[in-house]
Amino acid sequence: MFARKRLRGVWVAALLGAGWALAAPGPAQAAGVTVSIACGSVGAPNHITCVKASKQWAAKTGNYVKFVTTPYSSSARLALYEQWLAAHANIDVLMTDVYYPGILKKDLVDLTPYFKNKRDKFFPAYLKVDTIDGKLLAVPWFAAVGVMYYRKDLLQKYGLKPPKTWAELTADAKLVQAKERAAGHPNFWGFVWQGKAYEGLTCDAVEWLASDGAGSIVAPDGKVTIDNPRAVAALTRAKDWIGTISPRGVLSSQEPQSLQMFYSGNALFMRNWPYVWSIVQKPDSPLKGKVGVMMIPKGSGAEGRNAGTIGGWALALSKYGQHREASISLIKYLTSYDVQRMRFLEGALMPTRMALYKDQAVVDKAPVMKIFYQAISHASPRPTAQTGAKYNRVSSIFYTDVHQMLLGEMTPQATVRTIAARLNALSDHGKHW
Repeated sequence: MFARKRLRGVWVAALLGAGWALAAPGPAQAAGVTVSIACGSVGAPNHITCVKASKQWAAKTGNYVKFVTTPYSSSARLALYEQWLAAHANIDVLMTDVYYPGILKKDLVDLTPYFKNKRDKFFPAYLKVDTIDGKLLAVPWFAAVGVMYYRKDLLQKYGLKPPKTWAELTADAKLVQAKERAAGHPNFWGFVWQGKAYEGLTCDAVEWLASDGAGSIVAPDGKVTIDNPRAVAALTRAKDWIGTISPRGVLSSQEPQSLQMFYSGNALFMRNWPYVWSIVQKPDSPLKGKVGVMMIPKGSGAEGRNAGTIGGWALALSKYGQHREASISLIKYLTSYDVQRMRFLEGALMPTRMALYKDQAVVDKAPVMKIFYQAISHASPRPTAQTGAKYNRVSSIFYTDVHQMLLGEMTPQATVRTIAARLNALSDHGKHW
């Protein structure tokens, strides 16, 4: 009992610290209910467009909306959600990262009955990660997938085409890096990415594995599969980038640091997410018109394939909210075609509805939507569904050991063996996740 009361205190403090914002339809509609929603960090495009659309819903339905701000960090947001849900706090709609549903499954409402006629509108990859044990625990809201950006002006300058494989990317990065440095650009590098020990490194490394046909760390049946020769080859390739085409500083980089280096003109290739496209194409961007985007390159051999890690966010419903019917109505509205269209046009938030990738206004704003559509269609999930509530520990083990390898403190062979041993110990050899 003491723990429950203490958690409720934490929840109240968190809400007071972050602040509530209220959207109301006006005195004439005061009979409506109040739905609370956690939809991101204040000031971000997601939050701005979420507030706008939620106010529209409130005006249409006669209800109110309370906005609860949350940390920017996905892991910090998850920790806060876990506190709220453990306390059975009265919060209704939660914005969830793609790996949350398996962790929070006992506290989320099954939305299957409410969206059974709309499932074919969304990318199957998103429905897959948001469905746990046959239950749709979150509705896909906006998409993200790992993609590769490149300086098309520099590839053209040196007579190169966008690479299709990691081997081609590595060779092109070495060539252009050498020539740019010889031309008086000493800080130029071939390839920047996210190498810090955090969830972002898991995303990058899942791409290395999947693109080489090395599996996804843990197979869908729960078996730990990381210890295999193709995984060793994929990790060896990444380790060899350090100090050759990627600076050692990449090992402390997250997405903003990678973007800053690319944006400042100091890199040929950059792995990042679709949101970057709108940044590099702004009128005042020094890279406007100079950047191309492509899917993550294929690995070697017949098993090689394009495989960007799936990211993005969805909307879930807490079991402990007081206004389920109104909350479901709000989720339907926010994930609708028209609202997702508005959020892309005004906030560059990638839709999860497939039809929007052929919407003329959307295509006019971002002609690369075809590439993003292909990348999402070929996306690789992290092992969230099969590891459930233990996913955070799985990812932490994975990115910690991969980071140690990239630092040169373990060989790739020892790395996959160590990860496999730790995950097998965590799951009784894949039997109990």
